[in-house]
Amino acid sequence: MSFAADYLAQLAAFAARGPLTRVRRLHLPPPAGGDPADNKGEFCAVELEDGAIGLAYALLDDTLDRLRGIAAGNTLAGTDALQLAQGYAGTGATGRTLGFAAANALTRSLFDRAGYRPDKSGDSIGGMDPQPGERIGMIGLFRPLLGRILERGAQLTVVELKQELAGDNPGYRVTLDASELAGCAKVLSTSTLLLNDTLDRMLAACHDARWFAMVGPGAGCLPDALFARGVTLLGGNWIVDGAAFLDALARGASTSEWSYKFAVTHASYPGFPLLLERAAGRSSDGA
Repeated sequence: MSFAADYLAQLAAFAARGPLTRVRRLHLPPPAGGDPADNKGEFCAVELEDGAIGLAYALLDDTLDRLRGIAAGNTLAGTDALQLAQGYAGTGATGRTLGFAAANALTRSLFDRAGYRPDKSGDSIGGMDPQPGERIGMIGLFRPLLGRILERGAQLTVVELKQELAGDNPGYRVTLDASELAGCAKVLSTSTLLLNDTLDRMLAACHDARWFAMVGPGAGCLPDALFARGVTLLGGNWIVDGAAFLDALARGASTSEWSYKFAVTHASYPGFPLLLERAAGRSSDGA
């Protein structure tokens, strides 16, 4: 099965334990502007009635424009969150984006009910600890992170989908050919792979990697199916003040004051079955 199918099956199992909260609102960034090197205008948020928030990359095709029409009418208010999440398994970019954000919001709802909070991330490059001469792969050009890798003397290959970014640069190469990831011992990937239908292809291209870190604001999903596919670390944003975070997102301001970066590995993650049991136990206790 696909990652989307595996992920949604887990959320259906969560729903089977009791009624889930519904959607409160869709939140969007302001029109494009500012520094294109940051990501403050790239993500949408689905907020649930219990305060849980899920993020998803919103710049695939014309998705953001379509989402603005949906948000303007607030037509998602009161929607069954699991039903909205089912769109993640569809083919349209807008439905997949909304579905993924809703699925990530339900994941946060599960984590909260289970009393689970992931550890803070120790660094911004997925704990890969690049070494001199080591071949490092990057899926998606993370410009702010280039220095952290290159200053350690590693050899960096970046795979991108954007033709205009391809070429040789001081210390690294940007290519459109995923096969050039062969031989990379460690790979740092954007979580956008979970939306643009390239996850399995990119993982297959990284067959030599012993460390595969997937990071980004949209990496707020259940990690079980990713660990099963070879991902070794999942890093996303843990929101600590939902109202302030959403206000900053709507203004195009930094959300870092209202969230922190987390990192989950197979060893540090309790696993979906245990989280499900904890959530059910806390609910029956009235927690």
